[in-house]
Amino acid sequence: MTSDQTIVEIAPDVYDITVKESPDARWRVFLFDGETPTLVDAGFEDTVDAVAAAADDLGVTPKRIIVTHGDPDHVGGLAGLTERFDLETWVPEGVEVDVDVDHRFGDGDRIGPFTAVHVPGHTDAHHALVDEPNGIAVIGDALFGSDARGLPAGHFVLPTAHYSADLATADESLDRLLAFDFDVGLVYHGSSVTENASEKIAAFVEFGGKR
Repeated sequence: MTSDQTIVEIAPDVYDITVKESPDARWRVFLFDGETPTLVDAGFEDTVDAVAAAADDLGVTPKRIIVTHGDPDHVGGLAGLTERFDLETWVPEGVEVDVDVDHRFGDGDRIGPFTAVHVPGHTDAHHALVDEPNGIAVIGDALFGSDARGLPAGHFVLPTAHYSADLATADESLDRLLAFDFDVGLVYHGSSVTENASEKIAAFVEFGGKR
């Protein structure tokens, strides 16, 4: 953890950056340092300065941004961050944004160390990003941290129907993540899971008595 509590090194060279918070919620982006420093998602239109300040505090200049889906807390700051850092942009097919996109991607495409996994339900074009060699996945909003629903942290839950375009599809599409092995699962609402994440997703999907 850095000295700034809005920035947490949640895995080696992977930073959870709080861009906005309220008494009962917070919103974040993730910054991966490495050969091509990469932001995953963009926060809100009015949180560009917060992301830029966090990157400056870390001494990391982002070169690429990947969007998981098109909700406002994930794409609102895309234009501002792209202009601020001259970012290479990667956006899922079917997601409308207000910038000229360098690359569109879909299920199975590779973006640097990540494999894109189409996990629809929360939104139609929602994608997770899995870096299997490094044991980390950005789950996006396909799952929430269990404490987002008042349960102990350390596990996953489905977003409610209120936050899902199609809750049944969101549930069914989690099967797509079972092909991957990763220890850390990053989510945007509730606490991320930093141990045995893929095993916990498998236990959630393949629960006892499932028919």
